Amino acid sequence: MNVKIRIAIILIALSLTVSAKEATKDRSLNTAADANYLSDLEKEVIYEVNLFRSNPSAYAEKYIAPLAQYYDKKILHYPGDKSIMTQEGISALRECVRALKNAAPAPVLYPDKLLTKAANDHQKDQAKTGRTGHIGKDRSNSKDRIERYGKWQVRIAENIAYGNTSARQIVIFLLIDDGVKNRGHRANLLQPDFRSVGVACGTHPRYNTMCVMDFAGGMESK
Repeated sequence: MNVKIRIAIILIALSLTVSAKEATKDRSLNTAADANYLSDLEKEVIYEVNLFRSNPSAYAEKYIAPLAQYYDKKILHYPGDKSIMTQEGISALRECVRALKNAAPAPVLYPDKLLTKAANDHQKDQAKTGRTGHIGKDRSNSKDRIERYGKWQVRIAENIAYGNTSARQIVIFLLIDDGVKNRGHRANLLQPDFRSVGVACGTHPRYNTMCVMDFAGGMESK
């Protein structure tokens, strides 16, 4: 078998692998599939959020509840990843599962380029400064950053996850919301008024990775 034929077979195999992976996704939830301004991870985050919003109870039962077996007091030995020291331990996970079993489904989210620009601003800022939280080096908050690019509708919010290595882990940790008294990240992910989202995932000097999500009921250009 000559080199050209071998390369062609490898490329075909790779394309079939990608196609098979995409085929397993619900197309109605894969709203970011054609958003070429997003990375693969950012597209996966939007898909994962939509998977959760489509059926919060089933998502909790299938993906969150099984993690209970990996807790050792307050340490979560996340399967296939590094162990994490939590603040509340398994009680936060159990509370999350109970809450989500009673949560109503929410509309799917669609990627928005303007919200993505706002999220990118914050991700790039904290990639340089190593800071955490919602206030930028220039003292901007999420509202300031979103309004740089357009006019938002209904309501807005921002979630940030640090140190996670996959889209599912990002969403699950924001849903458990360990250490956050009002479970505000979970509330944002459940908010039915949101229809648009911008996602920016990248590096962070302290936590290695971070992912910013900006939500809105809709966006209009200036």
